[in-house]
Amino acid sequence: MQNKACFFTLVFLISFSFCVMSVPSVAAQEQAPDFKLEDIKGGPVSLSSYRDKNAVILLFWTTWCPYCRKEIKNLNNMYADLKKDGFEVLAVNVGEPLYKVDNFAKSYQLDYPVLLDKDTSVSLSYGVMGIPFYLIIDKKGMVRFADNYFPRTEYKELASR
Repeated sequence: MQNKACFFTLVFLISFSFCVMSVPSVAAQEQAPDFKLEDIKGGPVSLSSYRDKNAVILLFWTTWCPYCRKEIKNLNNMYADLKKDGFEVLAVNVGEPLYKVDNFAKSYQLDYPVLLDKDTSVSLSYGVMGIPFYLIIDKKGMVRFADNYFPRTEYKELASR
């Protein structure tokens, strides 16, 4: 029983620290670091491939985070409209194995690309300390927004600055 209590305390502390702390090293108005990650289908995806084509919404997340699950659903519901508005959504999973992320993506019927940051190097390069964590990157590759929430009323304006 004591081991179970210790386990839940540890999970709570880790979840709490991931879900509320945010100390981004990439700030708004900076060039977004390029990356190349594998998607859950095994294909390579690089941030630079969207340059001059689409603004990008990056969502850093995990399957175990309840706040992430909510955001994943919300983005999926908005995805068609986001695409019409010239955005691509890239959901970057932080450090979990393919089988777990793939099962999650299938169960949520995700329409947008899901990427695997297996070694968390991309998350670290963006200074992700808490999840969910959003970045809005304009067509020129500049970070226009970085925070733990999605700016529903101003995302279009942010990407066009």
